[in-house]
Amino acid sequence: MASRSRGVSSAKGIQDILWKAANRLRGTMDASQYKEFVLGLVFLKYVSDAFGERRAQLGGADERERYAGVFWVPESARWDHLAGNAGGDIGRLLDDAMGAIMRENPALSGVLPKIFRRGAVDAGRLRELVGLISDARFTGHGRAAQDVLGEVYEYFLEKFARAEGKRAGEFYTPASVVKLLVDVLEPDHGTVYDPCCGSGGMFVQAGRGHGRDIAVFGQEGNERTWRLAKMNLAIHGMDPNGIGDRWADTFADDRHPGLRADFILANPPFNMSGWDRKEEDSRWVYGLPPRGNANFAWLQHMVAKLADGGSAGVVLSNGSMSSKLSGEGEIRRRLVEDDLVACMVALPGNLFRTTAIPACLWFLRRDKGARRGEILFVDARGLGTMVDRTERVLTGADIARIADTYHSWRSLTAYADVPGFCCSATLDQVAANDHILTPGRYVGAASAADDPDAEPAADRIARLTKELFAEFEESARLEAAVREQLGKLDG
Repeated sequence: MASRSRGVSSAKGIQDILWKAANRLRGTMDASQYKEFVLGLVFLKYVSDAFGERRAQLGGADERERYAGVFWVPESARWDHLAGNAGGDIGRLLDDAMGAIMRENPALSGVLPKIFRRGAVDAGRLRELVGLISDARFTGHGRAAQDVLGEVYEYFLEKFARAEGKRAGEFYTPASVVKLLVDVLEPDHGTVYDPCCGSGGMFVQAGRGHGRDIAVFGQEGNERTWRLAKMNLAIHGMDPNGIGDRWADTFADDRHPGLRADFILANPPFNMSGWDRKEEDSRWVYGLPPRGNANFAWLQHMVAKLADGGSAGVVLSNGSMSSKLSGEGEIRRRLVEDDLVACMVALPGNLFRTTAIPACLWFLRRDKGARRGEILFVDARGLGTMVDRTERVLTGADIARIADTYHSWRSLTAYADVPGFCCSATLDQVAANDHILTPGRYVGAASAADDPDAEPAADRIARLTKELFAEFEESARLEAAVREQLGKLDG
């Protein structure tokens, strides 16, 4: 099949083309499989485009040292060669191309999928995919190919997350939640760590912005997801070696035993049971987490990884804020008393398509500075905008409100409690609430002054009382009517 000469290089145009390609696989395999097929081919097309652009700039030179910043693509793996020879054994051709690129680029070793010769997709469908992807051109029009592909890759991760439903929780955290974590922590230097990194979205968001100088380290227990993360980091110009040379369970096989991170960002599996628990593990400084729920195992693992002055942002289920089962309340008390908890945020519902479990954010700090002995509570349950009947997103204004509140609280500048939204409580106040960290216990209800549309409390009580008495009266009337009718029957 001849290579097509036309090409689309806008991110939106490429997204449309590639999602059309993905839809060709619907019905022939599940979303987790066709995710690998499509994203693998997209990555192959991108590295070929980027290499070709550099080669043209160098006038066709083949000295390897002049190709710093792009992956070296041998001739047999270049897209023109693949598209031009797709009429033969296309599955073998693609698998061989993946293998050749991995051999030539050690950072990609073991990462790219060699799954095209297995027969999951027939040769005709593969040729059609190659033809569609040939229309996606990642270079030109004044934008770096890396930036265009980055947008496309993230778009696809979100689309596949929607397609996979609950299973997508293994690899995808909603973009607005990731941005909120990053905007609160501001990881602009040092080491960033994610012990359950999924497809690497936390790292990508952390790496955005001017002057970001970070090294990323992470771990992922699912092989397919680990491959997605390695490709995602490579696409965004970040070192994929930071998430190790293979996938591994964080509790059973910590791949970064000596790491002390400046920043930790994580969305661990909610309420995970049956995890690999070893009672003698040195990470359980604050108590042995129950085998039936790993929430406090994740928290203690992250505390163990924090450098002096380090901070962490963690997504957990709401139960972590109040549960007393199996020693969890005692672990939470000791974390609070050791002054590690800086801020708690109650999130609105419907942010996570992958679970209906309500979620919250824990922000931990090794040194709270002038805020020692205090915890900021933020009740953000009223924020967010529904984008359809089942999904809510935090807007830019919502994220800025929460992040600005935290930063003003941390810096002691222009911070004030806002009833119904935020409150700075002392550890003694938290102890008086039995070390329960649910923000609603501390922020109270919004006043009319804070919400101009809110009904004054006295008026609301009067209205509800009037409505209650009216219900009583109606109930009494109905009772009298029933009695009357029964009396007539007796007569």
